[in-house]
Amino acid sequence: MDIMDIATKMLGRKLGSDASALQGVLGKLIGGGDSLDLAGLIGGLQEKGLGNIADSWLGDGDNAEISAHQVKDVIGGDNIKQAAEELGTDESSLLDGLKDLLPQMVDKSSGGGSLLESLGGLGGLGGIAKKFL
Repeated sequence: MDIMDIATKMLGRKLGSDASALQGVLGKLIGGGDSLDLAGLIGGLQEKGLGNIADSWLGDGDNAEISAHQVKDVIGGDNIKQAAEELGTDESSLLDGLKDLLPQMVDKSSGGGSLLESLGGLGGLGGIAKKFL
């Protein structure tokens, strides 16, 4: 089972939404369609000054919590509003689900602080590095 399947099932249970609708919405919020861009999510956290939270998710220890407000800030209020409308839920419920889901998604996709496999190997890692140089 890939991370998108896990994510849609977890969020679907919380929101009571259809898995196919969730997959499309998650793809828009945290990715590029059918796959999740966890590297982009980590980059967004770092850009918003939340690198310590991202580091905890990537590491092997406990995951730091993220607030619904921080999730909205990283993903974008307009994106959250549109996603909530598409899913037929309210923004607060969606944000509550995402604040629980995001740390688990990154944690399950990384080991020892590495998202290397999720990023597409060294080439993907190079793409992230370019964003910060």
